[in-house]
Amino acid sequence: MGCPAGVGPEIIVKALSKAEQPFPQSNVVVIGDVGAIRRAARITGLEAEIQEWKAGGHLSHNLMHVLPVTTLNIDKIHIGKPSPETGAASFAYLERGIELARAGVLSGIVTAPLSKLGFRLAGITYPGHTEVLAEKTGSRRFAMMLAGSSLRVVLVTIHCPLREVPYRISVDRILETIEVTHEALVRDFGMDRPRIAVAGLNPHAGESGMFGDEEERIIAPAIEAARLSGCEASGPHPPDTVFHRAVHGHYDAVVCQYHDQGLIPFKLLHFRDGVNVTLGLPIVRTSVDHGTAYDIAGTGKADPESLRAAIGLAFSIARNRSGGKCLHEVGGR
Repeated sequence: MGCPAGVGPEIIVKALSKAEQPFPQSNVVVIGDVGAIRRAARITGLEAEIQEWKAGGHLSHNLMHVLPVTTLNIDKIHIGKPSPETGAASFAYLERGIELARAGVLSGIVTAPLSKLGFRLAGITYPGHTEVLAEKTGSRRFAMMLAGSSLRVVLVTIHCPLREVPYRISVDRILETIEVTHEALVRDFGMDRPRIAVAGLNPHAGESGMFGDEEERIIAPAIEAARLSGCEASGPHPPDTVFHRAVHGHYDAVVCQYHDQGLIPFKLLHFRDGVNVTLGLPIVRTSVDHGTAYDIAGTGKADPESLRAAIGLAFSIARNRSGGKCLHEVGGR
């Protein structure tokens, strides 16, 4: 459910209440707090017939199933303001979701936004979802993908100052990102020979060293090593043209050297329906591509499209991993 004081509860109610969904509502469970979901239903003005759910229990059609991890005094949870209590609750929801997915009770997890400040106020030292997921699943090789119908981007470096990027990229790090991307496109997206473009760091991909030598020293050797390992990788491509070519079908994903290099073109195209996917995990994890939006929390204005897309993609990945069926289709959950 993410942060109880953010837009997470509201977009959950909206996403699960809207008709003509790309996923079966009766097979979605909300891990969170019943009181927060009830308040979100009042805020959005949508009917939500809530059924408390226990792990492995029956799922009924047209009900919103909630696994209650907390029983917050919802009147004391101030909308739009993180607190030690909301930070601890967000962490508890995530831990429970990971536990159930690892146990095979759930086919995967979809995360609503949480607050890094809330984590810190609660004394939780993880900087965000990804680091918790990696540690709790014992994953050493993982990457962040932003996925949409027109474009997929994967990041070599994520949240760091721009001035540090040239020092954080390395042959090994770029190679690992390419390989994790290749493996995920095959396993999770069902592609036989995915085509991966690798963006350069500098203008014109360095222009033969005139505008920087990272392409020749670091990026090109990583691409060559990836090819030798069986990946269909190409580049380094000039960053100002590679996304245009990817959108027009020349590549299945673009590996980007830093955060905004990939997210600016991605959000230009997929601001409403982008999905964050953590690659390389033993469990399926997708997420909305936005934050807690405290400024509009409680107004009922939050857009559920990213969450709906994230749920739909989680179902698709789970089916690809299990040979065409999710757990609910295999075991009746």
